[in-house]
Amino acid sequence: MTTTDPPAPDGTGAAPGTTGGAPRSASARARLAFRRWRRTRPFWAALWMALGGFVIFFLPMAPLGKILQVGVGGVAGMAGGVVIMAMALLVLALPGQRHTAGTIAVIAGVASFPLSNLGGLILGMALSVLGGAMAFGWLPETPARRRGLLRRARATDGTPGSPAPLGSGSA
Repeated sequence: MTTTDPPAPDGTGAAPGTTGGAPRSASARARLAFRRWRRTRPFWAALWMALGGFVIFFLPMAPLGKILQVGVGGVAGMAGGVVIMAMALLVLALPGQRHTAGTIAVIAGVASFPLSNLGGLILGMALSVLGGAMAFGWLPETPARRRGLLRRARATDGTPGSPAPLGSGSA
């Protein structure tokens, strides 16, 4: 006669007191890995920059004959959108260059106002400026400081708040 432990009340199939049942699915592991990667980069800034560049790039898209008739204005607008999307990729690939990429994205976004249909009908310009500003202001998460490693012990002479005289030997 064999006995088995009853299933866990949480539905994982693990016995009570154990740490878990079945291993996590591949999609859950991928989602957690993406979350860890995303938190080490200015992800949302890059997303807003890329959307702004996309709007600026594709809004003036027309048949090639129309773009050639428009001339430099149509090409300059599309070039601005490409530059902004490239800065979004740069921010994701090299988070240390976020200040430069954010500044270039803001400048290209503002320059798209006169160059590309009012900056992608103002929407693309606003998204690019928002993303560039977020990239510039993003700070990487700093690890929590450990307590007690470099703590300097203060010797007192018995009264609260007063340091001990030098060479007194009390620690």
